[in-house]
Amino acid sequence: MAGDDKKQPIVIKKVSGGGHGHHGGAWKVAYADFVTAMMAFFLLLWLLGITDEAQRDGISDYFKNPAGIKGIGGASTSMIKLGGAKEMPRGDKTRDQDVSQTTEQPERKKGEEDLQRDGNKATESAEEQKKRQADKKVLDNLLQILKKAIEKSASLKKFKEQLYLDITPDGLRIQIFDKKNRPMFDLGSAKLKPYTVKILMEIAKTLRTVPNRISISGHTDATRFHKGYILYENDYGEEVKLPYTNWELSADRANAARRTLLKGGVKVSQIGRVVGFSSSVLYNKKNKTDPSNRRITIIVMNRKTEIDMLKTEGSDAVKQDIMN
Repeated sequence: MAGDDKKQPIVIKKVSGGGHGHHGGAWKVAYADFVTAMMAFFLLLWLLGITDEAQRDGISDYFKNPAGIKGIGGASTSMIKLGGAKEMPRGDKTRDQDVSQTTEQPERKKGEEDLQRDGNKATESAEEQKKRQADKKVLDNLLQILKKAIEKSASLKKFKEQLYLDITPDGLRIQIFDKKNRPMFDLGSAKLKPYTVKILMEIAKTLRTVPNRISISGHTDATRFHKGYILYENDYGEEVKLPYTNWELSADRANAARRTLLKGGVKVSQIGRVVGFSSSVLYNKKNKTDPSNRRITIIVMNRKTEIDMLKTEGSDAVKQDIMN
């Protein structure tokens, strides 16, 4: 018996997993990924089908910059409500109708307001255009009157080379230049020469006939004010030195021209601006000490320039600065 047991063969049984056993379950994962991708693709096609261009732009903007869309935490407060667009349908027809009514009606109202505003704007632009044309006609006519006055007036004709008239975007510009051996003012002073007074008085006769506001500016050349100060007598009869530069000189000369124009009949209400530019705006930039840089500029402002000045310098501008 013992011998027979020792001779009994040992059988080893191997179980094979079949012909495709080496693949395992990997195909299931790949198939699941494929199905997920197809579902996402068809979902994308569905979204493209039910949304309009504005909504698609909103979705695109959301994925580009989610924090840039207003809402709690920087996101939109609804699924596709971006920039006032409609809510995305959710299957409840009654609710969809309510949503449509609450979103479309304000849009229609806004559209009507836009049309009305555009219509008003068109009307205003037509009115503004008429006013600009009328304003331009007044200034063109004033230019011709001044040119004729210069030709007819004996006191102005000989100073013709020192006068330059033109139309600019700001209005009618009258420039009175210094000329070699014929300056408008005493050297380093705001005292007008007698012939400069005559020129300004003749110009005032024409300017007083229009309602337009006037801007007066003084200009010097780049030569430094010879002393850098002026002597001023105080209340105690003592002479004190006050700093004085081309800025003060140009402003004083502009004011001297203003006072002469007022004597010539220009109304106080017509004076809109009086400024001194020193040598910051040179006429002859190549030669900074050229006599032509020393000049008085008078601008008969057109309506647009006057409005811009009032908006920039007036109470509305001050209120805006305070609010900001």
